[in-house]
Amino acid sequence: MARLPELVCPAGSLPALKAAVDNGADTVYFGLKNETNARNFAGLNFDDSTARMGIRYAHERGRKVLMAINTYAQGHDISRWQRAVDEAADLGVDAVILADLGLMDYACRRHPSLRLHLSVQGSATNYEAINLARDLFGVRRAVLPRVLTLDQVKHVIDHTDVEIEVFGFGSLCVMVEGRCLLSSYATGESPNTHGVCSPAKHVRWEHGKQHLNARLGGILIDQYGRDEPAGYPTLCKGRFEVNGVTDYALEEPTSLNVIEMLPDILAIGVAAIKVEGRQRSPAYVAQVTRTLREALDAAGREHLRFSVKPAWQQALSKVAEGQQQTLGAYSRPWK
Repeated sequence: MARLPELVCPAGSLPALKAAVDNGADTVYFGLKNETNARNFAGLNFDDSTARMGIRYAHERGRKVLMAINTYAQGHDISRWQRAVDEAADLGVDAVILADLGLMDYACRRHPSLRLHLSVQGSATNYEAINLARDLFGVRRAVLPRVLTLDQVKHVIDHTDVEIEVFGFGSLCVMVEGRCLLSSYATGESPNTHGVCSPAKHVRWEHGKQHLNARLGGILIDQYGRDEPAGYPTLCKGRFEVNGVTDYALEEPTSLNVIEMLPDILAIGVAAIKVEGRQRSPAYVAQVTRTLREALDAAGREHLRFSVKPAWQQALSKVAEGQQQTLGAYSRPWK
C-alpha cells in the first residue's frame, strides 16, 4: 500500500500543539490571534512568540506545521491579511492554508517558495476549481468540504495532481464551508471575515427558574432544562419550533468519524486526514490524535483485514459533539 496519509491535527494553543505532536500527529495547524484566522476566539491561538516556540517544538521532532490564514481579506484593510502571509513566511511554516484568491496571488508573488494549501473555506468541490488554483497560484494541496461522497472524493483525486486532504474527525458544518451566511444574518459578523461562527460578544445566556435560554444576536437559539447539558449556541445547531415540533431543524450536534472507512480512504489515495477542533482543549487533541494514530497505522498494516477496535470508538465518542458520531456525506447508501 502507498504511504499513509498525513494525520493533520489542530492546535488552538501551545499546549494543544504539543499534545498533538506528542500523541502522533504528522502535521499540526494553527492560526494567529486576529481575524485572519477562522477560529478567532478569545484566549486561543498564537502570537509571534508562541508560534516560534510551537514550530520549533514540532520541527525538532520531525513534524510539519501549517498556518491557517483562512478568512477573506476585507477591502478596508487588506494589509492585515498580507502581513499574516509575510509572518508565516518569516516563521518558517511548512505551508500556509489560504481561502482568499487575492491572498494566494500575493503569496505566490511575494513568497514564491512558500507552499500554499487551498483551505476548506475556499469551497472547492471539484477538480476544475482545484486545478485552476494550481495553475494560477501553484497550490499544492486542497482541503475538500465535508459534503462529498467517497466516490466524489475519488473522482477529484483521479483528475488532479494536487494533494487532497479530507476531514476525518470533528464537528460538522451544515453548509459548504466558506458559504455560510447564518452568523452574518444574526450578528452582522460573518465567520468568513471575522473568524468566529458565533461571536462571543453576541452570545447571551438567560437563567430562569426552570430553563436556560441561549441567544445569538438576540435570536433564541436553544432552551435547556435545568439538568440538560448546554452547548455553545450556533444557529445551524439550534432547536427551533417548526410546524409545532421543536427539534434540531437544520443540523443535530454530531461529530464526523471516519475510522470504519479508513481502508477505503487509503485506497483512493487521500494525501492527508484532518482533525477539526482548534477551539477544543489539549485533552481533546490528545485523545483524538492518539486514537486516530493507532487506527491509521492499523489500517496501513492490515489493509482489508482491518477491523475497528471498540476502544477506539469509545474514546472518540467521549469527545464527539453531542456524544454522537456519523460518517457524514462520505456514506450515502441511497446512491
